[in-house]
Amino acid sequence: MNFSWKRNLFVLWLGVFFCSTAYTISIPFLPIFLHTSMGINENLELWAGISFGITFLASAMISPFWGSLADKYGRKPMLIRSGFSLALLYFLTYFITDPYLFIVLRIFQGLLAGYVPASIALVGTNTPEKDVGYALGVMATAGATGSIIGPLVGGFVSHLWGNREAFIFSGFVVLVAALIATFFVKETNFNRTGPRSKVREDLRAAWANRSLMSILGVSMLVTCSVMLLEPLLTVYVLQLGVSEQEASLSAGIIFASVGIATVLASPRWGRLGSKIGFSKILFIGLMGGAIGNLLQYFFTDLYGFGILRFIYGMFFAAVYPSINAMIVKVTEPEFRGRAFSLNQSSTQLATMMGPILGGIMGGLIPIRVVFIVNGIALLVTAILIYYKSPDRIAAKAKQASVDSADRELLAK
Repeated sequence: MNFSWKRNLFVLWLGVFFCSTAYTISIPFLPIFLHTSMGINENLELWAGISFGITFLASAMISPFWGSLADKYGRKPMLIRSGFSLALLYFLTYFITDPYLFIVLRIFQGLLAGYVPASIALVGTNTPEKDVGYALGVMATAGATGSIIGPLVGGFVSHLWGNREAFIFSGFVVLVAALIATFFVKETNFNRTGPRSKVREDLRAAWANRSLMSILGVSMLVTCSVMLLEPLLTVYVLQLGVSEQEASLSAGIIFASVGIATVLASPRWGRLGSKIGFSKILFIGLMGGAIGNLLQYFFTDLYGFGILRFIYGMFFAAVYPSINAMIVKVTEPEFRGRAFSLNQSSTQLATMMGPILGGIMGGLIPIRVVFIVNGIALLVTAILIYYKSPDRIAAKAKQASVDSADRELLAK
């Protein structure tokens, strides 16, 4: 390659870090923001789940279209489009006082999103094959680091200045990501002369790839099970006895503990996956995550709960880098932009359904019981991976293709 893929990886890491930071700034105080600034007094859990999840439903619906454009015109234009659009929407959030208009703005955030998956696709197509697993593991730490800094910054900003001001801060942070994409990201060896594919054709091609469909299914199951808890953690922190004034900061620290664990563990899982196979790493991560969630049911002390969330994060750090590396492994380079967009659709649908289901469940059963549901979901997914490994499916398909080609040559 005529450029340094490591430099490009570093630049994209920074962009994803700032974008993820901007997004996660509002997570700790979102339920409190709905209550204090939007006047939501009843069904707060449900409102939090809907406002959190509706963004991802919109993103899931539009993602295949952006993926098709990315494979035609490049992933860098998608980074620029998404970055500047999201910055504007965060600034507009500051002025919203009606909860229904807030939901509308969250929908537009989903429709115009796509910075992170475009970055992952660019890394997957502009990194040497032997280094893709490691590079994707490093990229996972960008989002995780953002998830560390974002909630902490959100907790401090909302505590010191107010929840609305935190959205202004988010706008400036994502604006930095947009500027990084504009001036520093490089995309090489990209052919823009071919026709743009249609979404229907992309869906047919993906459906014909059994390995890819298996990975997308796992990605959706994993994300849905995890996102059950996202809108409930701040409420759960309040139930553990933390005051409303300190809840945002305490919840930010709890969110950050998982991110810190991911930063520490993801590159190591990536290297190990290159040696022993990413299906095995995915199984280990899911099993550790399942056990960690089941154990959280028994911890009612804030500090013990935070420590256990950290341990859970050390194992779960193996999951998404493994999924991304497996997508690269089972798809052709010219289809990877669309493959990652389809994966985004899967995860965004799950991210939409998870918080809504979590909000409904939080209103019907104790939040502690939701940890049990989450752990069981991860356990079932781990068992599915153990018995139906996408790596083995891909290997069998490739071997069958080679055998068929050999038979045709012998027949001639």
